[in-house]
Amino acid sequence: MVNGYKPATLREAVDIRSRESVIPYAGGTDLMVQNKANAVYLFLNDIDEIRQIADDSEYIRIGAAVTFTEALASDLVPQLMKEAVSKIAAPAIRNAGTFGGNIGNGSDKADSVLAGFAMDGRVRLVSAGGERVIPFDDFCVRRGVTNIKDDELIAEILLPKDKCAMPYYYHKVGGRNALAISRVALAGVYDVQDGVISYISLTVIGEGKFTRYRDVEAELIGKTVEEVQAHIDDYVRLFIDRMTFTRGRVSAEYRKTVIGNLIRDYLMTL
Repeated sequence: MVNGYKPATLREAVDIRSRESVIPYAGGTDLMVQNKANAVYLFLNDIDEIRQIADDSEYIRIGAAVTFTEALASDLVPQLMKEAVSKIAAPAIRNAGTFGGNIGNGSDKADSVLAGFAMDGRVRLVSAGGERVIPFDDFCVRRGVTNIKDDELIAEILLPKDKCAMPYYYHKVGGRNALAISRVALAGVYDVQDGVISYISLTVIGEGKFTRYRDVEAELIGKTVEEVQAHIDDYVRLFIDRMTFTRGRVSAEYRKTVIGNLIRDYLMTL
């Protein structure tokens, strides 16, 4: 028997969250394999307010209970995000899995988080006391740890429209062609005007945490593509030197080498 609450509105959901010890549940694709004994769930999958994909003057807004399949069918969701989530597991998982779950799980291999970082994404959190919007950089603390408070729920993922419109780079390396958790992946968006880099972002799966290497990105901005590519080994090294590779199932040396190759490929395709 599964115990829990099934609120009809977001207001009802945060009220329950404020007074009860519950585990938020939408698609359940990660939660159900954990088999938590005596868990009490807060079922969010039927709340319309967090099942919408919309936009305003500044953001593409993806509700936390939107599934990956729904995002893939939307004309609003940017292509980088679509490409990243299209590689998640199999169709049955994409039909049920949600953005809120993928982000809230705290995994350092979450494909939607990788794309969100690259596009300067933000997370809108709501509670009975109000709401706050924080960058992905602040939401993702380290593997398995996020900045969400005990009384908060993820309501939306916000993707800045200017970043969504930029050219992008994305490449994922897994143990096989399908159903693969990322061993290494790289995502970034960029803008080049008259041969000069005016914006660039880069984030990876494989280091052991999500982060942006903003000091190195800043060194690239204002440089010509020709100049960067002429000194590409130096710029690859600048990124790699900022990374601290944690222990994992795949050796740190392998991940470091593959990430270096992906950074080189990214910079050569600008």
